[in-house]
Amino acid sequence: MNMFTLSGKVAVVTGGNGGIGLGMARGLAQAGASIVVAGRNAQKSAQAVKDLQALGAKAIALEVDVTDEQSCCQLITDAVSKMGRLDILVNNAGTNIRKQPQEYSIAEWRQVLDTNLTSAFVCSNAAYPHMKQAGAGKIINIGSMMSIFGASFSTVYAATKGGIVQMARSMASAWAADNIQVNCVLPGWIDTELTQGARRDVQGLHDRVLARTPAARWGVPGDFSGIAVFLASPASDFVTGTAIPVDGGYSIQG
Repeated sequence: MNMFTLSGKVAVVTGGNGGIGLGMARGLAQAGASIVVAGRNAQKSAQAVKDLQALGAKAIALEVDVTDEQSCCQLITDAVSKMGRLDILVNNAGTNIRKQPQEYSIAEWRQVLDTNLTSAFVCSNAAYPHMKQAGAGKIINIGSMMSIFGASFSTVYAATKGGIVQMARSMASAWAADNIQVNCVLPGWIDTELTQGARRDVQGLHDRVLARTPAARWGVPGDFSGIAVFLASPASDFVTGTAIPVDGGYSIQG
C-alpha cells in the first residue's frame, strides 16, 4: 500500500490560487487528489487551475468570500456537488494588517479575525458532516510563526494564528471518533505576497530572518507540497492535533 497516495480524493484549498495555498495544492495534485481552488480573485484561480491541470490533476475553481458565513458554507456544498465528495480541507486563506496594538480599529480586528480564524471554523464545521458520512477526513489549518512568537506589528494576526492551533486541537479531540484528523502547519518566513508586504513595512526584516534561519534562506511555496501530502494521506492517520513548523529551523534557533 502506498501510504502517500491521494488517488480518488478531493481537496478544497481556501486561498489556493497563490502562495502557500497553491504550493500545497500542487503537492496534493501530484499525489493524485482532485483540487477545488477556492478564492476571491477569479483570474488568479483560473490560472491556478491551469497549473494544476498541467500536472494531470482534475481541478476546478470556486469563488468564495471567506469573511461571509453563507459563502463558506456554499463553497463546501458546491465542492461536494461538483466533485462528488470531500476528503481534505486546507484552511489557508489569510490576511494581515500591520500596526502597533493601540492603532487597530475594531473593524480591522474583525477583518483579520474573520478572514484567518472564523472562516476556518465555519469551513471545518461545514465539511464535518461530509467527512463523517464518508468515514474519514483530513483538515489542515495554516498557522504561522506567530502561533508561537509575538511581534509588535502583528497583534491581531498573532491572536488568530494562536487561536487556529487551539481550535485544531479541540476539533481533533472532538472528531477523532469519526476518523477525522485535524492538524496545523506553521509556516516560517516564506516568500509570498503577504511577506513581500512585510519586508516593505518592517525595516531590516529580510536580513534578520536570514540571520536567524539555520537553512539560511526564505522558504518558497513549494516547500509545503510534502507536508500537505503527509497530513492529507493515510501516512498521518494516527497524527492529530499537532502543529508542525515548516520554517527552515527558525523556531528552534537559539
